[in-house]
Amino acid sequence: MRVIAGDARGTKLETLPGEEVTRPTIDRVKEAMFSALQFSLPGARVLDLFAGSGQLGIEAISRGAAGCVFLDRNRRAVEIITHNCKAAGVFDRCRVAQGEAESFLSATKDTFHIVLLDPPYHQGTLAAILPAVAKVVAPGGTVLCESELAADLPDECGGLHKKKQYRYGKVLVTRYEKERAE
Repeated sequence: MRVIAGDARGTKLETLPGEEVTRPTIDRVKEAMFSALQFSLPGARVLDLFAGSGQLGIEAISRGAAGCVFLDRNRRAVEIITHNCKAAGVFDRCRVAQGEAESFLSATKDTFHIVLLDPPYHQGTLAAILPAVAKVVAPGGTVLCESELAADLPDECGGLHKKKQYRYGKVLVTRYEKERAE
């Protein structure tokens, strides 16, 4: 696994062994996700929830995001994220935390321009977490959700509106956008 574009392009990233803990996003899916975000990334505040190895947030910073908050509940994953951020030379623009997504979302006062969600598949996590995610997305912000094809996701949720879905083999990427403030 590696960073595919931007300042940290080519940096090899570590991941935890076994897909039950982390499931690296394949390069063509990652490329498509970031193509959809290319005009939103410069200067963006990013949240990489269920961060795993941190590859999505690191890719965002490499492509121009101002910074990223990485969150994962697994202690070893948090260690890997920290290592990967340092290896990619982006650690000064990162905040890495261990904890549960729901607790973080209910406690944070931060808002984010981009939220990247790649939770464990087949557990209904995305549909359950979207209302809390919607509260931390800045007006005009974007949420990208990576899931299995059969994921049942709402068309709208807390001001988030489903804009597009992309299918890549067994992977579904859903793009939500939050209404801009009037």
